Amino acid sequence: MSDNNTGGARMNLFERYLTVWVALCIGGGILLGKFAPEVARTLDGMAIHVNGAPVVSIPIALCLFFMMYPIMVKIDFHEVVKAGKSVRPVGLTLFINWCVKPFTMYAIASYFLGTLFLTFIGPDAVDLVKMPLGSDLSVGQTYGAGQVVLVDGVKMLEVPLWRSYLAGCILLGIAPCTAMVLVWGYLSKGNDGHTLVMVAINSLTMLVLFGVLGGFLLGVGRLPVPWQALLLSIGIYVALPLVAGYASRKWIISAKGEQWFKETFLRFLTPVTITALLITLVLLFSFKGETIVRNPLTILWIAIPLFVQTVVIFALGYGLSKMMGLSYENAAPTAMIGASNHFEVAIATAAMLYGLSSGAALATVVGVLIEVPLMLMLVKFCLRTQNWFAPGPHPAAATGG
Repeated sequence: MSDNNTGGARMNLFERYLTVWVALCIGGGILLGKFAPEVARTLDGMAIHVNGAPVVSIPIALCLFFMMYPIMVKIDFHEVVKAGKSVRPVGLTLFINWCVKPFTMYAIASYFLGTLFLTFIGPDAVDLVKMPLGSDLSVGQTYGAGQVVLVDGVKMLEVPLWRSYLAGCILLGIAPCTAMVLVWGYLSKGNDGHTLVMVAINSLTMLVLFGVLGGFLLGVGRLPVPWQALLLSIGIYVALPLVAGYASRKWIISAKGEQWFKETFLRFLTPVTITALLITLVLLFSFKGETIVRNPLTILWIAIPLFVQTVVIFALGYGLSKMMGLSYENAAPTAMIGASNHFEVAIATAAMLYGLSSGAALATVVGVLIEVPLMLMLVKFCLRTQNWFAPGPHPAAATGG
């Protein structure tokens, strides 16, 4: 087996029981919000303000940096250059992630949340979200599908609740591939090199397309977001840890050697991403706990379209891989990368754009909640269907298809 993902290939205690930790954090967040609401409000108030509007939550920014840095520091940019030789698997992965997935997510989530489940969510139910970055709107003015209202002396945007959930789903749909995909690729006996290369390429592609697709689809969903807000989120939540990862990787390898970097440093970092994610979940649910307790089916209404989207994208990636004649070792991670979401970025962006207490932030958290059990199910499916594909080279032999 390749050493490319030494730091993340083995499912450690955090990764194996991630669903349990997520459930505990949800419970902890709900209890915090109920018995110590002032703590959550104080943390949410720690923000960087632009034109009087809270734009970047400092606690969330710190948590996300520690979520993202362990992912970014693993990226070997020499492998990204080599990936140009693997035209078919790389091309298929990029096509599914950026030309298909964002639009199927929008269509599926819109149908389920805006039509099929609208009666259960509440046709008249509303959500209060942050005012758009840089906007100077008066109380009573409309913005997209929302209206500016005054809440405790602060201007907020009142939007239909289902559209707020839709915004969270859109942010998940435009954020492909997480660090955990290295685990799914490893467990499905896929090509580690291809998986790691695609993590790198998707991170770089996200710097450009996350803002473009986010601005477009959120606008179509009548929850428009100023471009500068999305670009700022990319800069803080993707570019900063990417630059830090690249610089520190180069320095550590030159100072300590590649073997120490892979076998000691990456192993030390392994639980950092998930620990930071769990702390973020406590913050999120400390705000949203009351809504969930009052209407626990909310989680189900959001989870169903996310489940359908994941299965559809996985089936598309797996099926096209077979039609294109890819080996199983490349087909499995190609399908997994498309199916999984970069929920760290989605959570942080939703919190920044709409607020920690928004339905959009809740929808991104539901993405975390269902991802682990669902992806493990897809791993088992891959292992049972290896014989559908012609034998290929050993996964460690190449990153090509």
